Parts: sequence; C-alpha cells; structure tokens
Amino acid sequence: MLRRLAIATTAFLLFTAPSFGQDVKLNKEKSKIDFLGKKADGKHAGGFKDFSADAKVNWESPDKSTLTIEIKTDSLWSDDAKLTDHLKNPDFFDVKKHGTIKFESTKIESGETEGNITGKLTMLGKTGEITVPTKVEVSDGALIIKAEFKVTRSKWGMTYGLPKVNDDVEITATLHYDR
Repeated sequence: MLRRLAIATTAFLLFTAPSFGQDVKLNKEKSKIDFLGKKADGKHAGGFKDFSADAKVNWESPDKSTLTIEIKTDSLWSDDAKLTDHLKNPDFFDVKKHGTIKFESTKIESGETEGNITGKLTMLGKTGEITVPTKVEVSDGALIIKAEFKVTRSKWGMTYGLPKVNDDVEITATLHYDR
C-alpha cells in the first residue's frame, strides 16, 4: 500500500512539477480531448484531433509547475458531419476567426493521486478562470492525467440554441506523457 502511494505521489509530482532537466513528452496518439453536448431530445459527442499539452516539471516545488494546452479549433469533430460544420461556424466555435482555444495553468494543487489545476481558459476571444479536477495513473513507463469537468459555454459567448441545447458541456481529457 505504501509503495503504491509513493508511486502515485511521484507520478503526480512528475506531471505537476518547470523542468530542470527532466521533461515529460506528450504522446499525442494516446491523448485526447473530447466533449459531450446535451439537449432535451438527445446528445452529441465530439472532440478535437489537434492539440498540444506542454507540462513543465518542478520536482522541488510542484506548485510552481505549469501546464499549457493549445487546441486547434479547425480539428473539431463530432458524431454528425452536418453538426461538425455547424459547430465550426460563428454560432459556436467560429474557427475562421478563432483558430485556437488555450488553457494556461495559474495554480496547481496536488494530492496523492488527485489534484486540481486552476488556470485561464481563452476561447472565442474571451478569457475566464476554471478549475479542473485531475486524476493520475502510472502505467507502462507513462504518466496519464485524466480530467472530467464541465464548461459553461455561455460564459465565453457561445449562446446559440439556449435553452434548448444545454449550457454546460461535459469535457473529458486524457493526457498521456511518456517518461
């Protein structure tokens, strides 16, 4: 039990910790950022295929670590081709005008296998603060960070379809880092 606790704590420190010679590298093939939008008569899954997630590791002071995620909005996909086109237009992500979504951590709180990452989310030209709960796993020489949270889309000006389409969108992210 103590060994598992030590491994989990070390893994979380590795992820949350600016690097002084020991970086973690995002494995894009094993990482994903997905969303689920809901409405009274159904739901639609989607996500983004092209993104970066740079973690800077500080072993001495995990709270000084950083995470920066940049998502290319034109890589958006959904479970319906017509919906994908609609999500890319000005009613939603307006990918021609706003080519990226960016998250920059401002505070990292780490626990044994769970923590919170607070940061600035910039989407559609607006920036707001969010806190994302995270879970950490160590597997096959990798560090895996998982997050499940909700984003209130109207906070960033995405109001199309309200209230028929839910304001909260469920986000799931898996960031797989090779050690």
